[in-house]
Amino acid sequence: MMQIAVIHGPNLNLLGVREPDVYGTVTLARINERIEELAEELSVEVSICQLNSEGAIIDAIHQAGCEADAIVINPAGYTHTSVAIHDALKAVPIPAVEVHLSNILAREEWRQRSVTAPACVGVIGGLGSQSYLLALRAAVGLTAESAEAES
Repeated sequence: MMQIAVIHGPNLNLLGVREPDVYGTVTLARINERIEELAEELSVEVSICQLNSEGAIIDAIHQAGCEADAIVINPAGYTHTSVAIHDALKAVPIPAVEVHLSNILAREEWRQRSVTAPACVGVIGGLGSQSYLLALRAAVGLTAESAEAES
């Protein structure tokens, strides 16, 4: 069965209370429930983690590279600064889809640049919790297309 790793970055454990005008009122627990429901509908397995430290996110990417078929990642604040997360995404042999709850292109100038996006096959953002569901669909679809092309 296809396996997708979902990696939530720093401060996303505070969703629902953290800047609801920017990130909405949906909690991370509810987002994870929706991801799991969609995964069941798509007949794929998901592993979900939320990590606040850069090193732990890198370790999760490395692990996903050995165990998963694709990654859905919200690097959160590391989006704009982490060359190390970029390099980890490039180092693993599976595609990654970057996801954001807010539209980073409509935010502060320093948030409009993603250091990690060039290491991903695509970016989905600005659609609140729906961004994650679209990213999961994209990861599954891209992985399935790749498998078809190889056979």
